[in-house]
Amino acid sequence: MILFDWLWMIFFLALAIQLVYLLFVFGRLAFLYKPSEDTSDTAGVGVSVVIAARNELNNLQQLIPRLFEQVYDTFEVIIVNDRSSDGTEDFLREASTNHPNLRVVNIRYLPDHVTAKKYALTLGIKVAKHNVILLTDADCLPLSKNWIKRMSYPVRILEKDFALGHGSYQVLPGLLNKFIQYETLLTALYYFSFGLWRAPFMGVGRNLCYKKDFFMDKKAFKDLWHINGGDDDLFVNKYANKGNTAMVIHPESVTLSMPKENFRAYFEQKKRHFHVGKYFRTKDKLKFGVYTMSHLLFWLSGLGIILYSRDWEPIGLVLGLILLRAILHYSIFKNAKLKLEGMGQVLWTMFFDLLYMVYFWVIGTKGYLSKTVRWK
Repeated sequence: MILFDWLWMIFFLALAIQLVYLLFVFGRLAFLYKPSEDTSDTAGVGVSVVIAARNELNNLQQLIPRLFEQVYDTFEVIIVNDRSSDGTEDFLREASTNHPNLRVVNIRYLPDHVTAKKYALTLGIKVAKHNVILLTDADCLPLSKNWIKRMSYPVRILEKDFALGHGSYQVLPGLLNKFIQYETLLTALYYFSFGLWRAPFMGVGRNLCYKKDFFMDKKAFKDLWHINGGDDDLFVNKYANKGNTAMVIHPESVTLSMPKENFRAYFEQKKRHFHVGKYFRTKDKLKFGVYTMSHLLFWLSGLGIILYSRDWEPIGLVLGLILLRAILHYSIFKNAKLKLEGMGQVLWTMFFDLLYMVYFWVIGTKGYLSKTVRWK
């Protein structure tokens, strides 16, 4: 009976923590957030869109025309071509003749003791004409012609140092893509929800805006050069605070990326992300850690009670509480997706909730302990 009592105690404690996160943390975005900012005034402030690219010819051929469809008075696009061997340099040379505001930086070699993407971004930001820097990746596309206007608003008008945006992934058939959609939305729930509670701790390089002078004052990626990755989340983690950071939550501010299409490539990508996570501040690791540990204990203790019970009453109680959490979990994800992307279609959240638990503790542990990761 002692074991049974312990299982109940763990189950209710884990459930309580889960409900706090779902209702009060994630619920801040899903239920309470209402967009209020007016982005109509560009105030003559220029924006520099900076993109690091290596062997991204096909993606750049789609991205560059889309960028120059943006409805914004003064902006430039800077492509930093990092030692590409796929014809990127020739394409960019030709494209720059058609788009006077397209500027190209070609990297011929990588200096010792620096990581490729951080070096590329630093060179691009250093030559930028404007103080407002808007970052995305070469395999991303803005979903709206007002993307620059929306994403830059907190930096150019509200004088924030950081503006954090949402980067979604293209919907494709298959289990992997559905899981990517789920994991991406959960990650967005984490950093937008805590950001709205004035405790920002990360952003994504697919959609991130900050000031050039802030970046230069912090000496670029000082103390982060040795880490392969983290040009986005670690930089935000190091310097973002409740006063200098804003969340940009609107369907017009979203970028769309092509997701990985096989499990091996996806797990390699996520291993890099988990590897970077070990360098977060301790208090920010706890924001993930408390939720994921209580998530694991909730399911394990619930399963233990079901297997250990000799009558249906405790089994029914556990299943009822699991169902209650599942309904709340679904509602959170549906409303968060509606706020972020303008649509609320989410299916099979309970299935992917279980799958995420296995993924996090297997791939996450492997990535956290890994010593070798690379950009491209």
